Amino acid sequence: MPQKRQRVIPLLPLRGVLVFPYMVIHLDVGREKSISALEEAMIGDREIFLATQKDAQTDFPGHDDIYAVGSVAEVKQLLKLPGGTIRVLVEGLRRGEIVEYLEDEPFYRVIITEYDEVVEKNPEIEALMRNLIYLFEQYVKLSKKIAPETVVSIITIEEPSRLADLIATHLTLKITEKQAILEALDVKVRLEKLSSILAKEIEILELERKINVRVRKQMEKTQKEYYLREQLKAIQKELGERDERGAEVDEYREKIQEAQLPPEVEEKALKELERLEKMPPMVAESAVIRNYLDWLLAIPWNKQTEDRVDVKRAEEILNQDHYGLKKVKERILEYLAVRKLTEKIKGPIICFVGPPGVGKTSLAKSIARSLERKFVRMSLGGVRDEAEIRGHRRTYVGALPGRIIQGLRNAGTKNPVFLLDEIDKMSMDFRGDPSAALLEVLDPEQNNTFSDHFIEVPVDLSQVLFITTANVAYNIPRPLLDRMELIHISGYTEEEKMHIAQRYLLPKQLKEHGLKEDQLDISNNTILSVIRHYTREAGVRNLERELAAICRKAAKIIAEGSQKAVTVTSRNLDKFLGIPRYRYGISEKENMIGVVTGLAWTEVGGDILNIEVSVLKGTGKLLLTGKLGDVMKESAQAGYTYVRSRAAELGIEENFHEKYDVHIHVPEGAIPKDGPSAGISMATALASALSNRKVKREIAMTGEITLRGRVLPVGGIKEKVLAAHRAGSRIIVLPQENKKDLEDIPANIKRGLEFVLVENMDEVLKIALEEKNEDNHS
Repeated sequence: MPQKRQRVIPLLPLRGVLVFPYMVIHLDVGREKSISALEEAMIGDREIFLATQKDAQTDFPGHDDIYAVGSVAEVKQLLKLPGGTIRVLVEGLRRGEIVEYLEDEPFYRVIITEYDEVVEKNPEIEALMRNLIYLFEQYVKLSKKIAPETVVSIITIEEPSRLADLIATHLTLKITEKQAILEALDVKVRLEKLSSILAKEIEILELERKINVRVRKQMEKTQKEYYLREQLKAIQKELGERDERGAEVDEYREKIQEAQLPPEVEEKALKELERLEKMPPMVAESAVIRNYLDWLLAIPWNKQTEDRVDVKRAEEILNQDHYGLKKVKERILEYLAVRKLTEKIKGPIICFVGPPGVGKTSLAKSIARSLERKFVRMSLGGVRDEAEIRGHRRTYVGALPGRIIQGLRNAGTKNPVFLLDEIDKMSMDFRGDPSAALLEVLDPEQNNTFSDHFIEVPVDLSQVLFITTANVAYNIPRPLLDRMELIHISGYTEEEKMHIAQRYLLPKQLKEHGLKEDQLDISNNTILSVIRHYTREAGVRNLERELAAICRKAAKIIAEGSQKAVTVTSRNLDKFLGIPRYRYGISEKENMIGVVTGLAWTEVGGDILNIEVSVLKGTGKLLLTGKLGDVMKESAQAGYTYVRSRAAELGIEENFHEKYDVHIHVPEGAIPKDGPSAGISMATALASALSNRKVKREIAMTGEITLRGRVLPVGGIKEKVLAAHRAGSRIIVLPQENKKDLEDIPANIKRGLEFVLVENMDEVLKIALEEKNEDNHS
């Protein structure tokens, strides 16, 4: 234990500093009390007691504001500075503790207990000293604030008390921590406290070092990039080049301001531009942002054409561009008239439905021309990816907006006529259902906020006039069909095809083949022969191809110089087009047993079916051939059952189904046939063959049959009647319920035909079959 004794000594309170024994330090003294205490010490033995204030901010500390434990120090040197301050050099000698304050004025005079430390070394103290020296060396290596010479001088000290105090002197600690070490009078306790503090400090320094290394690496990288970028700027400046990134950002900002974008779109664009500005130039995402900004600026947010809604002018344009199609033109003019009166475009989306080559796409172009709007066409044939409509997310490589947004950009206005072609030929797979994505596009209540995955901001499509086309309505998904108004275009009559060829097709082909009007002469009868013998279609595409073939041959003859002009007649037509491909007027030349002319609807218009029935001796089998679908097979079965049920009335053996096999055949077996149109045709052919009564050759028929002989209505009446007219039939047998469909048939076709409307099969047989021939199966 340290030896102690009491003495009276002047006190110098210290602010923010603490003096240990064996510590030499300069102090600046300015307070009057402190200067008086120094002067008193200099008169005596030059010793003074140094104790630290608890709060460094206190200018006039009281007894409780000063720590009791401090150091007795010797004043080595004293120097007066300008301004009344005194700088003293002091050296700590021993620990001391204030026992009593004797005087407060003119300075603090105190009684202290002074401690002389005499420590006997033992193994425990030795171990603590060695551990402390090791920790101090580690601390010095990490902190790098203490000179190596100081370390050498300290580690050679053999006195435990002196070693502890000198190490404490060199540590960067809080005053409270230093005071705790000063107050540890027992050397062993002091050594342990110092070891604990050093271990904690080393741990903190290790962590600091790791953080510094990481920060330094990052800073080095950043500084390197900054340095290189600054060098690049300097080089560009020397070469007279602008800073590309800055110029690019300024250019984009200018474009955004000029574009007058909607508020939310402008906000999005500026946000992306800010990201681009902060991004290093070589980052891959900067190209994505540039592409996105280019698309945002390319969309016509506010640009639109002024509509010219003149119904009379629109009618003239439609008549110029298309012949016939009276009902279709009327519906289009009604649409434009409503548009003119309401000045709104909300309403049903028009869908032109009809076979190929009847002018669906060109009708949409005519509407755009009459309104003086831009025209955009998008083909949906084979589209099976939802992203084609809605676009890809920007996270995908090579992402683009959907074809709707692309169409708007190509049009350059927000109100074009947008044609969605072949809407019935969309499909779907694992990438989504594009028809479901079209629901939002074609819904007038929703498309004012159309959402494209790439653009990410709502786009207003409500000003776009959407028109769709399809070959058949049953392939269009039901929810999509619900949003559209169907306008059926059934096909052209021979007379209409003649006019179309004369007015549009032939002049166009003459121009395309470099021929003048007087160089090629084709009569109306020749064109009619082309229509009848070289084409079989609802539209006029093949007719145009055949006319093009005639023009090519004529161009060759004229180019060779053998003739100055070419005349094509029905007699020399085969020299230009080869042998006729189709037979015209293919209804039978004479009344025959078991042969009926039926009528069918196909995707390319109407057609006729020759249904043949043969009765053979056998065991009652019913054989069906001609590549028939399930519906037609069922029609044949129904017809057979009806005939069996009416065998007695028809004069047929009652047990014929046990004696004879019946073979029903529909020629052209390679062509698949299906649909509910041939029921009465098959039943008539069966009745004719089994009753041995001839069918009148000029009759063609269509309709479905029930087991009890009722005749049910069917579709495609106009197409079927046109086919019958082409084939040379005079009498058309139709279901009574199809009477309303006769309005669609052109008047000139009606004049040459007789229509018989029937409700049951008995009426059909009465009209179609000749009187009973005595030479029958019975």
